[in-house]
Amino acid sequence: MAGPVRIGLLGASKIAPGAVIAPALADDGFVVTAVGARDRARAAAYAAQHGIPGVADGYDDLVRRDDVDVVYNALPPSAHLEWSAKALEAGKAVLCEKPFCMGAGEARAMVAAADAAGRPLLEAAHYRFHGVLREAEALLRAGALGRVTSAQAEFHVRIARTPNELRWRRELGGGGLMDLGFYPLHALRTLLGGEPEVVAASAEFEDGVDRTLGAQLRFPGDVPAGIACSMDPESPSAWLRIEGERGALEIVNFVAPQFGCRFVTVIDGEETRRPTEGPTSYAAQLTHLGEVLAGAAAPLTGGADAIANMAAMDAIYAAAGRPG
Repeated sequence: MAGPVRIGLLGASKIAPGAVIAPALADDGFVVTAVGARDRARAAAYAAQHGIPGVADGYDDLVRRDDVDVVYNALPPSAHLEWSAKALEAGKAVLCEKPFCMGAGEARAMVAAADAAGRPLLEAAHYRFHGVLREAEALLRAGALGRVTSAQAEFHVRIARTPNELRWRRELGGGGLMDLGFYPLHALRTLLGGEPEVVAASAEFEDGVDRTLGAQLRFPGDVPAGIACSMDPESPSAWLRIEGERGALEIVNFVAPQFGCRFVTVIDGEETRRPTEGPTSYAAQLTHLGEVLAGAAAPLTGGADAIANMAAMDAIYAAAGRPG
């Protein structure tokens, strides 16, 4: 592709400035060219605030613009299937925010749309692209811990319950597991390299939305594991720990290592504090996107991975007795 990759923002979202706009400004390989929202005036104000040259006349106009190569879909999860598919049909690559969609059935439809269009569709699981997660994955693939014997991960952070907060609105794709629990679930699936069986799950629901949730899982090789998340915790936390016959691996703040992270391994009795610096998770995400578009890398997210992650979420919700 000649010139920088041109990104169009689907939605005047709160997440795009940190997730896409700032890293694109720092990377000559990308430029944000347009934004589209339900209300053109809102899109225009957002564009002016963030120095975006193009303002689309709604979502449909944004996905069809000639000055857009990649659509960043930061709409609520309930709109991910419809607008990711329309962007793909318009010949655009898509970087779709997590969670991928509303369930495994929608995920399969999205992946089918990408296959039919022959365009990349990645899930914006930004933590996945950071050097910390990549090194942890490499250590496990190399057998550094020996046979894995257990795994735990959690992410707790307070999300205020307000009328406009989509994470507290079931119909938009809200819920603790959908937003926060995505990270521990996806991280354990990635690091353990397999799909879990849901042994048990429990949650506290408010108006159909899981405020807190915990699940006991079993991964291939008879590995017990657990995940937990809360949108109303006593204190925030984000960590994972994997134990094996030769030692253990622990990462504190695996979700966004750029904001402070502790990555420690104990292997054969030797403790090592591993480096955590490097590009931010969002900068690494754009780098990976560029590599995929250039044909230099296979997508680390989306495709079968996204379908499997949504299927695991569906199974956890079923075990937890999610209403309706």
